[in-house]
Amino acid sequence: MTHATGAHAETTRSTLVVTAHAGDFVWRAGGAIALAAARGEKVTIACLTFGERGESARAWREGRKLEEIKAMRRDEAERAAAVLGADVRFYDAGDYPLVATADLTDQLVALYRETQPDVVLTHPVEDPYNGDHPAANRMALEARVLAQAIGYPGEGEIIGAPPVFYFEPHQPEMSGFKPEVLLDITEVWDTKREAMECLGAQQHLWDYYTDLAVRRGVQLKRNAGPNLGLAHKTMAEAYMRPYPQIAKELA
Repeated sequence: MTHATGAHAETTRSTLVVTAHAGDFVWRAGGAIALAAARGEKVTIACLTFGERGESARAWREGRKLEEIKAMRRDEAERAAAVLGADVRFYDAGDYPLVATADLTDQLVALYRETQPDVVLTHPVEDPYNGDHPAANRMALEARVLAQAIGYPGEGEIIGAPPVFYFEPHQPEMSGFKPEVLLDITEVWDTKREAMECLGAQQHLWDYYTDLAVRRGVQLKRNAGPNLGLAHKTMAEAYMRPYPQIAKELA
């Protein structure tokens, strides 16, 4: 891999996932993460908040306190990331609302430069149901641009321009999400489901995201044609691309 500052020895491919809450990376990109890890690639997850206020209703109803809920969500996310084969970093920026700060931006720029990602996964631009998700998107994209700027202060080498993929939001039709990439995650589906089951605070989503993977798998098979040897029950995740795909041939 060659970075913007010059040629380097071949290194392991790197994926960076920037998510708002502790569970987001599992529901929306767990398959992509598990596939990359299974190929021996390095996957780093930037978890900006624990989802302690807005995505832990069950714990609040049980009478748990804020710091206890944070610890519980952190434990769930750490176990899920370990199942998927990824490293997770927590920023404890506070959810509902998640607010961008100069310090948080600096930390994300440093993470980009540290991990030198070949691929970035994050939330799409729109989500009328949860403002934390667009906030994470804006921070992920801004930090990506700043990490490319040689004049931006901070340690580490500047990065190139890694392609960005937006993972699917919970309400795609209401969030302007149109699948542009359908990723076959059949071979790692059991791993993703195991990671999902680490998230006891959001158990109501286990079946929802299982059903979604089935539906996206049907769409993948429909668009792939009959001769690719796909599994009878194909499981998939959907993504969008905000930047053009670079290619030497159309395929």
